[in-house]
Amino acid sequence: MATANKNLSQYDKNMVPSAKDFRFGIVVSEWNESITENLYQGAFEALIENGAKEENIVKWDVPGSFELIYGSKRMIDTQNVDAVIAIGSVIQGETKHFDFVCEGVAQGIKDLNILTDVPVVFCVLTDNTLQQAIDRSGGKHGNKGTEAAIVAVKMANLRKETRG
Repeated sequence: MATANKNLSQYDKNMVPSAKDFRFGIVVSEWNESITENLYQGAFEALIENGAKEENIVKWDVPGSFELIYGSKRMIDTQNVDAVIAIGSVIQGETKHFDFVCEGVAQGIKDLNILTDVPVVFCVLTDNTLQQAIDRSGGKHGNKGTEAAIVAVKMANLRKETRG
């Protein structure tokens, strides 16, 4: 397991550019809300800790993880953001629905990164159990939302540095 010996919330603040001049979008799935809200809190707090202004963080809720793609695209099209964090949680059930949702969301977010000039960060937990999701949304493995926020800051900075 990739996170067995890693705390997702730990990072070297000296290696993170300032977020003060960036605007961030966070699109959050309402499905598995206790998990996704914890991920959102981790992301929000990390952005603020690294200099983002609260008024430059836009949060939208969407019904489920599959809808993160459309929500992220609309966020890019309408909110003048420098990066988007797509937050969701899909937990394995008894049917193949899990596989289709996970594949679709991963491919959709990948497509947004190819088709738009705004980085979209994949912060979708795809766990086998609720406990695994809890462990990665503020539990014993830290918070994947924190990690996603740091990625968003770094990618927003890369976008700024590479503009022609």
